[in-house]
Amino acid sequence: MGVAAPDPAATGGWRRRLSAQLERATGAFGGQVRSRLLVWQRLDDDFYETLLEILISADTGQPLAEAIVDDLRQRAVRAGANRPEQGLALLRDALLGQMRDRARGLDLDGLPAVVLAVGVNGAGKTTTVAKLAHQLRASGRTPLIAAADTYRAAAIEQLQVWAERAQVPVVAHRPGADPGAVVFDSLAAAQARGCSPVLVDTAGRLHTRQPLMAELAKIVRVIGRQLPGEPREVLIVLDATTGTNAVAQARSFQEWVGITGAVVTKLDGTARAGYVLRVEGELRVPVKLVGVGEGIDDLGPFDPETYLTALLRGPVADPAG
Repeated sequence: MGVAAPDPAATGGWRRRLSAQLERATGAFGGQVRSRLLVWQRLDDDFYETLLEILISADTGQPLAEAIVDDLRQRAVRAGANRPEQGLALLRDALLGQMRDRARGLDLDGLPAVVLAVGVNGAGKTTTVAKLAHQLRASGRTPLIAAADTYRAAAIEQLQVWAERAQVPVVAHRPGADPGAVVFDSLAAAQARGCSPVLVDTAGRLHTRQPLMAELAKIVRVIGRQLPGEPREVLIVLDATTGTNAVAQARSFQEWVGITGAVVTKLDGTARAGYVLRVEGELRVPVKLVGVGEGIDDLGPFDPETYLTALLRGPVADPAG
């Protein structure tokens, strides 16, 4: 059974903060929606061509942008919609429907469950692991962190500093140690202490470095032998500011270890408002968590409705009105 990622503010504080940060990230897109789309008198070829340009410029990617626009054309005809406001309402409903179909909760049912964080250097894996550990501990779980990025001494030290802040234990070996051994010992420690989940930080691997990718696949095998059925979650951590390259790199991770979901970091600092759409459209996995700042509380569940409201803000009409 899927377990939702913990909301750091059950009263709505996280959603409000996410909404505010998304307003920054999607500001350029929203401005174009208002200044370039709502000036048209009806849904015609000019409207759709303009929408296509805006989507592509927002890093949605041309194939996905074309598919979105074609789908909107068909929906507008079926709904008898002819005004730009109606078109945007149809677009929002269509995108929200697609996003709602994806399961976004973390599967943490194992004893212990294992969450593997993968991605290239600089994407924010180490801080993401620590922030997630903090959120899980706050929700009443007893996480443990495996410092399996043994290629960089700085990564182990950084993780230990963050974990101390989160008050979560870390299992670490010396720099240069076998990452598989770190994971093995971490799982044994979790079983002995009754900790769950085990959050595994891994080395940043370029998609062109197959030996390192093979090492990551070895980690997955170690986990599976020790705990059949694990890891339940393999999360690709993507930096929203890197755009196309990160999505291309993520495909290699899919091929080598499989991916169950994505974490998008630095979503507060990019004008590429369509990035989340591209990740889900091209990788076929849900964005489960987003990072919108540097603080330990600045990670939380991705909310499609909040995202689309910020993305397509402006007059929203009844599509049939």
